[in-house]
Amino acid sequence: MSERTTHLLVDGENIDATLGGSVLGRRPHPEERPRWDRLIHHAEELWDQPVNGLFFLAANEALPMPFVQALLALGYRPVPLRGEGKVVDTAIQRTAEALQSRDADVILVSHDADFVPQMTALSETEGRRTAVFGFQEFMASGLRAIPGIEVFDLEYDVNAFTSTLPRIRIIEIDEFNPLDFI
Repeated sequence: MSERTTHLLVDGENIDATLGGSVLGRRPHPEERPRWDRLIHHAEELWDQPVNGLFFLAANEALPMPFVQALLALGYRPVPLRGEGKVVDTAIQRTAEALQSRDADVILVSHDADFVPQMTALSETEGRRTAVFGFQEFMASGLRAIPGIEVFDLEYDVNAFTSTLPRIRIIEIDEFNPLDFI
């Protein structure tokens, strides 16, 4: 592996809200949640370099210790935040801005258009690779439109789930299997 680092910025609230509200239409069961370790693994393989996994979470009341311990065991550095407003978005935006001066690559795990300015600025840096992981059909069009950014689907490209999610997507005819529908 090279000495360059990929910073994986995870907006866990956004992924959880999209999964529950838009994909499942209910709160996800534990077996339906992403396998967060697969994101780090995919990121390492993607650009063949070490990954600094930062998992941002709102912790206004108490620190969710079982989840934090699980994240630590998976190789993430949890970033618990408290305050008014969208603390997770603010922290990710500030982190992306701070990475502008670093010689590193960046992967955002979110669907949120709030990150378009920061991800655009990062992608404009010569030699920097940028990507976004999420559900393709719910990805903000502004994120997908950033020149040079790579877009990966959490289920189909990253294989972050152990079960098939009830999603509707356009299927390439060469991938179509009628047994999936009957």
